[in-house]
Amino acid sequence: MMNKAFLTKKVLVFDLDGTLTESKAILDSEMASLLCRLLEKKKIMVIGGGSLSQFQKQFLKYFTCPRETLKNLIIAPTSGAGMYKNKDGEWIEIYRHTFTKEEKRKIFSAFENAFRDIAYEKQKKIYGELIEDRQSQITFSALGSKAPLAAKARWNKESDMRFIIRRAVEKYLPKFEVRAGGLTSVDVTRKGIDKAYGMRQLVKLLKIPVKEMAYIGDALYKGGNDAVVKKTGVLTLQVKGLDDTKFFVRAFL
Repeated sequence: MMNKAFLTKKVLVFDLDGTLTESKAILDSEMASLLCRLLEKKKIMVIGGGSLSQFQKQFLKYFTCPRETLKNLIIAPTSGAGMYKNKDGEWIEIYRHTFTKEEKRKIFSAFENAFRDIAYEKQKKIYGELIEDRQSQITFSALGSKAPLAAKARWNKESDMRFIIRRAVEKYLPKFEVRAGGLTSVDVTRKGIDKAYGMRQLVKLLKIPVKEMAYIGDALYKGGNDAVVKKTGVLTLQVKGLDDTKFFVRAFL
């Protein structure tokens, strides 16, 4: 049951994959309609591991709210390593922590060393890039960056090695954040750059205290990629998928 305190919050922060959409799947029309209605009443931030371009083709392309309501929407791609707000129909960068060439080289090398250490065998069929440069985040995807949802769900259920790979990579990257994400991914950002960082930057931007915010995500459990937000003190709501999110958005409305 939802805590009634959620209904009084001024700002709602949503995870993207697994909460508003299936993993890297497009925003469905019902969710888009509910969020547009919600934007008329509250400020919203959507935060996820994908790049800005992924947000655009997965989320924003299917988000058809009136321009006036979009001023209440903020997006934070690459797990909070970047943040954007809408002004007159354009997405304006608030900040972005982009890796240097040397940082990228070190991260790619860390993955290869980790694979060797744990004798990890890469999948024979890779869809897209195995290790994707998202500029402010480097992401390993076991089946590739463009793998179909059904294949990712099957790998997650039968062959999930994200946490083993994460621990192996962490040994080589003590000055970076390394997290398991999505169904098949391991994400790397700069030290201190995670969804909790994104929450703190949102507080600064809006000048609204975290006690007036709530976070909704599917991975708030221990070790989940949403769990870090709990250290900000934000009120959190665990959902199991899109149907849960839609139910709670209707309650907010």
